[in-house]
Amino acid sequence: MTIALWMSLAAPGAQGAAGLRAVVRGPAVDLVQVPATTTVAELAGAGFSPGLMSAGLGTVTPEQTYLDIGAGNRVFNSLYGRELPPMPPRRARRCPAWFAEAVSRAETAPDEIEPGLLVEKLKEGGVGVSGGGPSACPLGITGPSEASPPLGAPGRHGALEVLDASLAGAAALARRGGADALVIAIAAPTGKSPEPIPIGIAGRCFDGDLTSDTTRTDGYVTSTDIGPTILTYFGLPIPSAMIGQPIRSEGSVDPAGIESRGARMAVVGSRRAPVIGWSLLAWVLALGLVVLLARGLAPVAVRLIGLSVVYLPVLLLVGSALEPARYPEMLLVMAGTPLLAALTLVALRDYRALAVASAITVGAYALDAIAGSPLSALSLLGPNPALGIRFYGIGNELEALLSVLIVGGIGAGLAGFAPRLSPGRCAIVFLVVGLFFAGIFASGEFGADVGAAVDFPIGVAVAALVITGGRRRWILLVILVPLVVLALLALADLLTGANSHFTRSVLDAGGLHSLGDTAQRRLEQTARSFVRPILLVALPVVAIGVLIAVLRRATLASWVREVPAMRAALIGAVVATVVATVANDSGALLLEIGAAYLLVFLGWAWAEGGRSPRGA
Repeated sequence: MTIALWMSLAAPGAQGAAGLRAVVRGPAVDLVQVPATTTVAELAGAGFSPGLMSAGLGTVTPEQTYLDIGAGNRVFNSLYGRELPPMPPRRARRCPAWFAEAVSRAETAPDEIEPGLLVEKLKEGGVGVSGGGPSACPLGITGPSEASPPLGAPGRHGALEVLDASLAGAAALARRGGADALVIAIAAPTGKSPEPIPIGIAGRCFDGDLTSDTTRTDGYVTSTDIGPTILTYFGLPIPSAMIGQPIRSEGSVDPAGIESRGARMAVVGSRRAPVIGWSLLAWVLALGLVVLLARGLAPVAVRLIGLSVVYLPVLLLVGSALEPARYPEMLLVMAGTPLLAALTLVALRDYRALAVASAITVGAYALDAIAGSPLSALSLLGPNPALGIRFYGIGNELEALLSVLIVGGIGAGLAGFAPRLSPGRCAIVFLVVGLFFAGIFASGEFGADVGAAVDFPIGVAVAALVITGGRRRWILLVILVPLVVLALLALADLLTGANSHFTRSVLDAGGLHSLGDTAQRRLEQTARSFVRPILLVALPVVAIGVLIAVLRRATLASWVREVPAMRAALIGAVVATVVATVANDSGALLLEIGAAYLLVFLGWAWAEGGRSPRGA
C-alpha cells in the first residue's frame, strides 16, 4: 500500500481502496488503527461487528499491545527482564533496531513470547505483508521490503495491510473489499488504563457481537486473539506459541449491551476493595463491641459474623446480577449478608448452620459455572477481566475460598447431620462430594478453572486420610486422586472440544520445555505476589495467626477433639490452601483469603466449645 493510499484512507472517503483490491490476489485483511475516541456504538453504526478488546495484562503501552498482537501471547510487564524502550520518533529509520531490542527483551520472559510471529507465519504461507503507522513496527513490519512478494505477483496468497485511518476510511475499505476481504478496526490504545478498547470486524460471517474461546464472553476479545483470527482467515495453522483463539461473532449486534458489560467489568477492580473491605471492617467492629459489652454473647456473635463471611460471595453474585451503583451494592453486602446469616441461625443450630451456608455458597457458584459463569465474571469476587487475565469461570479469589468452603463444609455437614457415621463412610463422603465439585469447577466444558482440579481433590483426600486414622491404603488417595482428576479432566476436554485453559496451557504446551516455562512463570508470579504493596498489609497478620496456631495447636485441637469430621476437614482445608498458594500465580492472595475462611471455621469450632454435636 502506498503512502498516497494511506493518506486517502485517513480521509472519510477512503478513495483509492478499490485500486488496491484490483491487484490483490486471494483474500485480503486490513488491520486498521482508528482514532482512540472511537466508540463501540460508532463501530456498529459503521457496519462492523463490535466488541471490546483487552489491550494487555494490566496497563500496557500501545507498542506493547501491538507486540502482543504480533506474538499472539502475552505476560505481565513485571515478568520481563527489562523495560520496553520507547518507540523512536523516526520509526521508519530506527524501527529495525527497536524491534530487535523488543525481540531480545521477550527472551527474558518465562514463556514463549515471539514478537513478529504473526508476520513470520504469514510470509511463510505466501501472504504479502505491508503497512505503516505506529502499529506496523511492533507487529514486526520493519521496513518497505516487508511488502515482498509485491502485490499481484504470481504465487501470492493474499495480503495483510496495516495502516492508520479514520473510522470512515475503515468503513470504506470494508464496503469496497468484496467477499474475500476482512477489515479489523481497533481503536488506538492509550496506554493509560487497563480498560478494554473498542474493536470491530467487517467481513464474511461477521454479523453479530464479537467473542472468542479465550473470553467466552459476548462482546469481549483479547489482543492475543487477533493473530489467530488473521491466520485462520488465510487458512494457515496457528502456532503453539500463540495462546489466543480466533474471533467470531455471535447473536445480534448489541453495542449497548457490550458497553454496559464493559462498564461493569471496569468497576470490578476499583469497587472490590471498598465494598468487601468496609463490610468486613463493620462486622469485625461489631464483633469487638459485643465482646467488650456482652462477653456472654460472643459465641453467638462469632457464629453470626462467620456465616456472614461464608455468605459474602453469594450476595456479591446477587450484586453482579443487579449491577447496582457502588453504595447500593455496599449496602446490599454489608446489611444483606448478616440478615441472611441471622435467618440461618434461627432455623438451624450447631454445625448444621455452617454446613448449609457453605452448601448454598458453593452451590450458587457451581450452578453459575454450569451456566457458563455469566454472573461470576461480573462479580466483585470474579476473575476481574479488566486486568485481562481471565474472563470466565472462577478466579483466584473464589478458588481460595471455595477450597476451604468445600472441604470445611463437608466436615460441618458430617458433624451436624451424620455425627455417628463410620470413619470409612465419612471418607467416602469427603471424596464423592469433593470430587463432584472439583469436576464442576475444573471442567473446561463449564468454562471453569483448572486449579480446582488440584486444590479440591488434595483437600478432600487429606481429610479422608485423617478421618480414617492415616491408614496406608488411604495414603495412596492423596497421591492418586489429583492425578486421576487431572487425567479425567484432560480426557473430558479432548472429547468435548472444550478448549479450556488446561488444554491450551498443558496438553497443547508443545513439549516439556514449554510446560516448564509455564511452571516457571507461575512460580515467579507467586514469589512476586508476596511483595505486592496491596497484599503486604495483610501478610503480617496471616503470619502472626499462623504462629499463634502453631504455638496453641493443642488448644485448637481440643475444640474439635470430639468432632473428628470437623478435625479432618480443617486439616484438609489447610492443606488445600497451602497447595493453592504454591500452585497459583497469586499465591499471597490465595493464602490471605484461605486463611480468612479457615479463621471462620476455627471460630465456629471455638463457639461450639468442642462439645459433641446434636444427636451424638
